Amino acid sequence: MFSPSHFAAVLLFATFASTVFGITQRETPQKMFRYGLYCFALFVGSAIVLSWVMFLIAR
Repeated sequence: MFSPSHFAAVLLFATFASTVFGITQRETPQKMFRYGLYCFALFVGSAIVLSWVMFLIAR
């Protein structure tokens, strides 16, 4: 059975969610691609920042 790590799951979710956001929220293909990359970066960046915050709180 497939059991990804937490980070792999975050990357998978960020990929699919940012693809959907890019397609549904912008009009032209160039804007779709740029917005999708922007959303992907925000998803992954926020996951990394929040994981460090939780690590520091748990210490």
